Formats: sequence, structure tokens, C-alpha cells
Amino acid sequence: MTDADLILAQKYQPQAPIQVDLELFLTAAERQKSRQRLELDNGQAIHFNLSRGSHIHPDDYFQDATGSTLVQVKAKPEPVVTVTASTPLELLRAAYHLGNRHIPLEVHPQYLRFSPDHVLEDMLTRLGLQLKQEMLPFFPEDGAYGHHH
Repeated sequence: MTDADLILAQKYQPQAPIQVDLELFLTAAERQKSRQRLELDNGQAIHFNLSRGSHIHPDDYFQDATGSTLVQVKAKPEPVVTVTASTPLELLRAAYHLGNRHIPLEVHPQYLRFSPDHVLEDMLTRLGLQLKQEMLPFFPEDGAYGHHH
């Protein structure tokens, strides 16, 4: 660790719109880790050292230990598969089959979204669903026992 590294251990709750020093774009998987080291394009490292079980959400703010740097987290676009159906029942059936596989899944009334997986894509195609490869921010469900932001 160098002097230029930022250690983020505490969320910051701004009371009004504020100026941030750094926007940090994280994938869905990166937002699930409470303790991790990420290297920025400029070589600087950011260390998240949050309490275990904490999740990072888009638009969360973090301060470094000195309070001199304010970081805002954003959702990073990543490869996803968006599933649509002709009827709500077909989409519900797809959600059932994907849920049985315990994969991270974004659930929306008009679509489902998951990380690319050729086996799952083949299964859904055979069920008659429409699939589209996209590059978008991914917001999977926290799960029944997770905490919503």
C-alpha cells in the first residue's frame, strides 16, 4: 500500500448535493464485496474495508479516513443478457428456471437480466424467450435475506 492509496471504511450521507472528488464505477459483483482492493486507471488503489456483510450500492458515498476525499460509487456497464417474453407467464416461467439455478438476476416487470452464460441462454431460447446481448449496468436482486438500498 502506498501513501496515494485511499482506504474507504465509512459511508458518508450528504445532506445536500455535493461535489465529489472521484466517481468509482463498479460492476454488480464488485459492489457485493465489503473488503477489496481496486486499482484505478491512474495506478492509485482504493481499498474498501467495510464491515462484513455490507454491500456497496450505486450512488453510495464514501470518505477516506482523513475526510479529505469523497468518492461516489456508480454502476459500471457490463455484459448482460436481457430476456423478454411474449406474455407475463413466459417471463415468470423464465424467472422460475433461472431462480432454480441461484444466479444473480435482475427482475423487472418487462424483462429479466443476468450475466452471459451459454447454457442458460440455450435453455431460455428453447423455452421460446427473446434474448439480447447488451452492455449495461447490472442491478441483481439482493435476495430474500438481503438488505435493499
